Amino acid sequence: MRNDSSELYYWIALNTVPNVGAIRFVSLVKHFGSPQRVLEGSVREISKVEDVGGITASCIKGQVNYKEAERQVKAFEKSGCGWMTFTDADYPRRLKQIGDPPPFLFIKGSLTEADELALALVGSRQATDYGKSISQRITSELVAKGITIVSGLATGIDSYAHKAALEAGGRTIAVLGSGHDIIYPSENKVLAKKIEAQGALVSEFLFGTEPIAENFPKRNRIISGLSLGVIVVEAPIKSGALLTAQYALEQNREVFAVPGNLGKRTSEGANNLIKQGAKLVTKAEDILEELNLSTAVIAKEFKEKLPELAQPEKTIYQVLSAEPIHIDKLAQESNLSISETLTGLLNLELKGLARQRSGKLFVRT
Repeated sequence: MRNDSSELYYWIALNTVPNVGAIRFVSLVKHFGSPQRVLEGSVREISKVEDVGGITASCIKGQVNYKEAERQVKAFEKSGCGWMTFTDADYPRRLKQIGDPPPFLFIKGSLTEADELALALVGSRQATDYGKSISQRITSELVAKGITIVSGLATGIDSYAHKAALEAGGRTIAVLGSGHDIIYPSENKVLAKKIEAQGALVSEFLFGTEPIAENFPKRNRIISGLSLGVIVVEAPIKSGALLTAQYALEQNREVFAVPGNLGKRTSEGANNLIKQGAKLVTKAEDILEELNLSTAVIAKEFKEKLPELAQPEKTIYQVLSAEPIHIDKLAQESNLSISETLTGLLNLELKGLARQRSGKLFVRT
């Protein structure tokens, strides 16, 4: 990921040109080698690029907003963001494979190799208690297997998925439908900061971009593009979640759907996806099996990351998972007394490896 702004000016300048969307942008840069060379090219040279033509070439030579590019660079330098382009080695591999990958991304937090194992979980903004419960459970199960959770930071299912991933000690990526300086919805600003610390906030939009309706389909293609597949938990017939599922199909990604109440409007979309051939799932294992992901391999990789611990902390830590467990059951499965278990848990909490929930429940972090 890049942190300096030395080349950003030219990437943004080309981005300000009318008629230059993601597909043409990528084609132009591949042909010329860099946005700067595109901007320096003649109308004749530019018009020779596939799918560009004379009108777009004339726009590139006459309608670049250089002042806006300067303003955006200044905003970037104050933002705390990094950025990457589709030409960079660390640009997400799966995202680069879609038909219209974002030419560049602004990022807070970090994208890592672990995010190669990512699944998107999306659904209704008006989630029911059932939707909340199932999204949290599936997310926790996936995170326990080393899966990164991708979603859109919206209210409802998206937020529940992000929160569950964070609480389970896993990674999560939020894809924004606005600039980084405008978190939407505003009540998710605290959640966004937590995601930044334990994953990444990603946006292709320039600073100051409002979360207008036309931005969300663009955002949704990135959500599916970053992922091995898309899980729809709850969604009405007309919803952004179904659009994300459609993008997933176009990108040759798997689509999964959790069945819902036949009498609920919020379940109509997910149920309809199942009728159309989406994989019906009720637990994480259904998804992992369908994707031919060896849970044994994933569990092995996860186990290899375990810290060096003395007894009884080691035994307790191996019993703990993303699923809350009561102190009595934890002691029983660890074959320890309650006092030994409490002492071990205290040490794990001090090391940031365990967390207590209400009702004498504990989880691995």
